[in-house]
Amino acid sequence: MTSSVQFDTNGNLRHFLTIEGLSREALVEILDAAESFISIGERQIRKVPILRGRTLVNLFFEDSTRTRTTFEIAAKRLSADVINLNPARLSTNKGERILDTIRTLEAMHTDIFVIRDNASGTSHLVAKHVPSHVHIVNAGDGRHAHPTQAMLDMFTIRQHKDDFTKLRVAIVGDILHSRVARSQIHALKILGVPDIRVIGPRTLLPTEIEKMGVTPLCELDEGLQDVDVIMMLRLQLERMEGQLIPSAQEYFRQYGLTAERVQRAAPDAVVMHPGPINRGLEIASEVADGKRSLILEQVTNGIAVRMSIMAKLMAGQRGPEEGKE
Repeated sequence: MTSSVQFDTNGNLRHFLTIEGLSREALVEILDAAESFISIGERQIRKVPILRGRTLVNLFFEDSTRTRTTFEIAAKRLSADVINLNPARLSTNKGERILDTIRTLEAMHTDIFVIRDNASGTSHLVAKHVPSHVHIVNAGDGRHAHPTQAMLDMFTIRQHKDDFTKLRVAIVGDILHSRVARSQIHALKILGVPDIRVIGPRTLLPTEIEKMGVTPLCELDEGLQDVDVIMMLRLQLERMEGQLIPSAQEYFRQYGLTAERVQRAAPDAVVMHPGPINRGLEIASEVADGKRSLILEQVTNGIAVRMSIMAKLMAGQRGPEEGKE
């Protein structure tokens, strides 16, 4: 799926649809800006006027309280007006109906659409049909991409690790159905991570995944050896067709992250999970709540990173320091 629609005729980022096609400089610029937005959440008045007078619509065809809420908070901290829509799943002529919905909302002077759908390509479809002043952010589409999640993950890693080019990263779990994993892999590769391991049952590893520049492994204990970052994934039972795992208990026995297994990683290794976590299925509670866990930090960082992305998309935005009130 091409990412050329992300850019305007001058090569500037117009939409945020996928990590693919972005440069290292573009990713670092987003991460650097997010650093300055972190402090806004610590103020008594948590607002800057960067998007004052702008309207953002959260259009979620697939529900996700965590993602929608962080986008809403991020937009409100930038002083945007926010509308949340959770339309029922569209069936026949779905693409046409989505575009009709978008055009109706455009007529209400919407500036940014944040779109989530369980079908791949929805955000790209919309991005091809909106006028130049409207911006689209992909909040997750099918198995394809979840680029803002990948960026908040990269931001969280950077807070704890000095140099991406020296890291060993393990992504563990349901790789097959995970749009998060795909976006994480692209981001890690662009930022120069030399050792990316994807670990899971053979039934949950995409065919030819090694073409993405990763090492596929089916043994968790082997894959965790000396890694610096462990990125767990949610087991997406709702997307599975057929019996892809023997049982929940057997899956946890083979692929659940326990305190004992974490010891195989580097002494200062960190544990991450995009959420929502399934305790006792993907990860033991003692690990999820342990000192190595960055799971709650990921949630907090998601607000600053999404602020950074939305500010970057809007022309003529000012830095947070200029917008103190």
